[in-house]
Amino acid sequence: MLVENKYANRASYSDDLRQVMSVAKAEESRRWLSYWPELSHEATPLWHLPRLAQDLKLARVSIKDESKRALLGSFKALGAPIALIRLILRQWPDSAFAARDLFLGRHADRLRDFTVISATDGNHGRALAAAAKSVGCRCVIVLHHNVSEEREASIAAFGAKVVRIAGNYDDSVQKAARLARENGWYVVSDTSYDGYEEIPRDVMQGYGTIAAELLAQEGTAPDDPCPYTHVFLQGGVGGLAAGIVSYFSELYGERRPTFIVVEPQQADCLYQSAIQGRAAKATGSVDSVMAGLACGETSPLAWRFLQPAVDFFETVTDDDAVEAMRLLAAGSADDIPIVSGESGAAGLAGLVHLTRSPELRQRTGLGPESRILLINTEGATAPSVYEHLVGQSADTVLASQVSWCRHASA
Repeated sequence: MLVENKYANRASYSDDLRQVMSVAKAEESRRWLSYWPELSHEATPLWHLPRLAQDLKLARVSIKDESKRALLGSFKALGAPIALIRLILRQWPDSAFAARDLFLGRHADRLRDFTVISATDGNHGRALAAAAKSVGCRCVIVLHHNVSEEREASIAAFGAKVVRIAGNYDDSVQKAARLARENGWYVVSDTSYDGYEEIPRDVMQGYGTIAAELLAQEGTAPDDPCPYTHVFLQGGVGGLAAGIVSYFSELYGERRPTFIVVEPQQADCLYQSAIQGRAAKATGSVDSVMAGLACGETSPLAWRFLQPAVDFFETVTDDDAVEAMRLLAAGSADDIPIVSGESGAAGLAGLVHLTRSPELRQRTGLGPESRILLINTEGATAPSVYEHLVGQSADTVLASQVSWCRHASA
């Protein structure tokens, strides 16, 4: 389903929003992240898929591949570490701590009793656990019943204490908040709520690194037109979308691209927010194969950035996502094979769905001159789930990718 956001406009980025998130802060986050040993110093790849563009009757389809975001394999590696560093700097304002020294564990002795906690569908918790291990503080992660054992093991491998609950993601958020209150711990979440916006802001600000990287990869100068006409972004609580939308909106203003946010049909909180004109809750079960997007409540802070800038909100089925995963894995003689997890392929699922309908193509302005940006937000973070859904292992797809690159450079 597709809904047009009647509140979207192409006005200049407001000063109120710039005080919360800005290009300048995104660049600072990018610089700080360069100090973290868990991340590669190289930007993640920006692939172009000419065969797919031709098949969908579009000018160009590009995909930023966050599955290559070092060993963490997800864009979440950009948000939680920045939020943790900024939290520590606020808690020790007179310490003269520096981001580089914190990431290198040089103040671990002073931080060994400092504890952070978060609920997660997997990737955010893994990133927070990895950052906490580097910094030298303690970490507790709350998982709901739909999070796979593989994802739990990958979090525990970084030394985090894992707490399991029987409910869904929103129940795990409440559990994390309660444990934090009872134990004097600090919640590091990408989901905002009343009285809790500072840390989610920092998480979203870290995601601006993706926009900074890809525009540099495109060779775009400050006064150049935006290289994309349409940007498809995953939904969830809205954090990723807000981080990317804010960067493009500040940089391009009225020249910004058309933004389309995609989420599961059964976790349609952003879709409902567009209809109601306020941060709203999902109407479905919230259970989805797209585990990273299976969120029941919109982040009110993220909605402040999405409401004035996102043109369309779209829901897709689990089958749509699996089809997109397989499409990316298959590649072609012209298109590199890509490992994309369940949530990572949601943007492509939304694009394919729209291009199959002449009416939806027209509504969203998708045509032969359209230049599309997708973000593969995760790789095979649950390898057995990936193999079951795609029909081949992530290692097999990566081997095909290496072979494709070898032939392309020959």
